[in-house]
Amino acid sequence: MAKILITGGTGLIGTQLTKLLIEKNHEVVILSRNPTEKNEFEWNISKKMIDEKAFDSVDFIIHLAGAGIADERWTSKRKKILIDSRVKSANLLFQKVKELNISLKGFISASGIGFYGAITSDKIFEESDDLGSDFIASICEKWETAALQFEKEKIPVTILRTGIVLSENGGALEKMRTPIVTPLGSGKQYLAWIHIKDLCEMYLKAIEGNLIGIYNAVAPEHHTSISFSKALAKSIKKPFIGIAVPSFLLQLTFGEMAIILLEGSRISSKKIEKSGFSFRFKTLEKALDSFKFLVKS
Repeated sequence: MAKILITGGTGLIGTQLTKLLIEKNHEVVILSRNPTEKNEFEWNISKKMIDEKAFDSVDFIIHLAGAGIADERWTSKRKKILIDSRVKSANLLFQKVKELNISLKGFISASGIGFYGAITSDKIFEESDDLGSDFIASICEKWETAALQFEKEKIPVTILRTGIVLSENGGALEKMRTPIVTPLGSGKQYLAWIHIKDLCEMYLKAIEGNLIGIYNAVAPEHHTSISFSKALAKSIKKPFIGIAVPSFLLQLTFGEMAIILLEGSRISSKKIEKSGFSFRFKTLEKALDSFKFLVKS
């Protein structure tokens, strides 16, 4: 049994991951701006404050905290929030771990497939590929750099570059579940996705299976916006219309942020599969089928 400190523990991934860890007999404590439960401890990034009791006997830290990439338009202020919520929080954790001389067994951080940039190409991106050149890539680069500083303290670091997370409780899938399902833009861009249960199992493997390093957290099956939309429409028994939402309309609505909807390449899952990880939901059809009983017509 390990004791695990989670940031972002009440979010989409954190909530599901906490349940899984507890089921596996691990102890979980959560950092929260407004703690209400006995296993929650206060932190305030702007004040550089963390309740030190949160670190008592902690073996691992899982860093999920970060403002939602697609929640708001990318104004200058929003861009700063997107970076600071990830980087300053990781820096604060590193500072406290050093101050308290905590011998962690591992620091495990989320990141995004945006590391490779929001582009559509024939390339299948692997973990060794270069950093992209746009804003979404710069977020991921700063995010990962903040996580990798734990290696200076001889603490193993695991980073999961995550695609679109499919879940029955909110997230991208709920936004896609519209009365009429259509692709976006050209429809040729790829949507790298992962079932939330597989993602949580990856975090569990990082704790129980000595998974160290940088890994793409995406399912093996590749889908374009068109093929994804067709599969979704079939699953939720809604009509599919092949006439895509025009790029200019998405750009008017979302501004610069539209790039993450309009561009996307294939991302390789080979490295994590070679580590011994086995996906429960390798295909989109199987993933969507697991949510059917919760999808309302």
